[in-house]
Amino acid sequence: MKGLVALAAATLVVAGCRDSNAPFSPATPSISPAAEADTSVILVLRPEFAPGGQAANQARAADIARGLGLTPTYTYGTALFGFAASVPKARLAAFARDPRVQFVSEDREVALFGQSLPTGVDRIQADASSTKSGDGTGSVSVGVAIIDTGIDLSHPDLNVAPQGKNCSTGPSFNDGNGHGTHVSGTVGAKDDGSGVVGVAPGARLYAVRVLNNVGSGTWSSVACGIDWVTANAANLGIKVANMSLGGSGSDDGNCGKSNNDALHQAVCNSVNKGLTYVVAAGNSNADIAGFVPAAYNEVLTVTAVADFNGQPGGGAAATCRTGVDDTAADFSNFTTPTSSDAGHTIAAPGVCIRSTWKAGGYNTISGTSMASPHVTGTAALCIATGKCSGSPSSVISKLRGDAAAQPGGYGFIGDPRNAIKSGGPRGQTLYYGYLAYTGSY
Repeated sequence: MKGLVALAAATLVVAGCRDSNAPFSPATPSISPAAEADTSVILVLRPEFAPGGQAANQARAADIARGLGLTPTYTYGTALFGFAASVPKARLAAFARDPRVQFVSEDREVALFGQSLPTGVDRIQADASSTKSGDGTGSVSVGVAIIDTGIDLSHPDLNVAPQGKNCSTGPSFNDGNGHGTHVSGTVGAKDDGSGVVGVAPGARLYAVRVLNNVGSGTWSSVACGIDWVTANAANLGIKVANMSLGGSGSDDGNCGKSNNDALHQAVCNSVNKGLTYVVAAGNSNADIAGFVPAAYNEVLTVTAVADFNGQPGGGAAATCRTGVDDTAADFSNFTTPTSSDAGHTIAAPGVCIRSTWKAGGYNTISGTSMASPHVTGTAALCIATGKCSGSPSSVISKLRGDAAAQPGGYGFIGDPRNAIKSGGPRGQTLYYGYLAYTGSY
């Protein structure tokens, strides 16, 4: 699977606000055709102007957009209050001065990071959990949102809920790419004696399509998905969300309020509503700090391990791609032991993972996108059994703590007990986290 798409651009700076409820009409200066070129942004509105409730907030955001002469591509009412739109570059500063606008956030591109008992499910001991993945019985009741390319709605091996959201192209939240369906199978493929089995078998999966059929999207489309999940989680029983996607960016340590990152604000607001987010670290063999949502301290970030036989100890021959058994995957992003990112990082199998695919099929692929759903399923199982309770930070702490508590022989080359150092005169210790453990849930 191809890694992250990184598009660097300057973050927009917002002017100070004015205390006024009067409608605002930005002036249109005399500009050249080149300066009139449009750019896609997210206008995050001040919460004091929100009437309350998702539908009312979205309607108010749409009204404000139209009053500014803009056509919103998305409106947000829960995780964010605001809208996304294509805006003439020359008018950005004027829009930012509107007293209703909290800040203007650049809209960036995001992309994919990439019944037998799959090796990854076996390696994290999901077959020893309370549901004993692979024994042909058992089901997990917790709802999981798959924020991705959608899910194959008719796949016989998946329990896809009828509710979902399409924030991308196409008429529905069905998967035209395969990636979201693959992620879904690792999370919760049924334990029904056919196909494959997931970490949390039979979990209710909610398709949130934010990437198109070629696996690309934008911050605004991902924010649309997060907003839907946040608004519907309580009614639908959604406790965990998986995002095997990402793009360039960083964590300001302030939920996006300091660097005008609307995606970060949406994630933080959703986490504050009780949603645990599990995300892929990225496939660039680089520091997580330059990739979002992986760099956000509020999420559980998953690096990838190469495992070819589902067993600890190493020595297995490579299968679908080159690699060394029981080592950190050569493509996986990482952090360093002293970074704040080390406090929200964990590892899982991500090489040669077999899972469900579009059109009712199955496929074997690799990437941190394949690692994160192992941990998403683990989180869902831990919550379902009552062994994970409390806030998302408590869930993250529990999963990381139980992973770290496993004996040394359970781990891999690259975990904190067997750390890898980068080469060169300024070599540094790389941190991939401990291997997730599902057997006690």
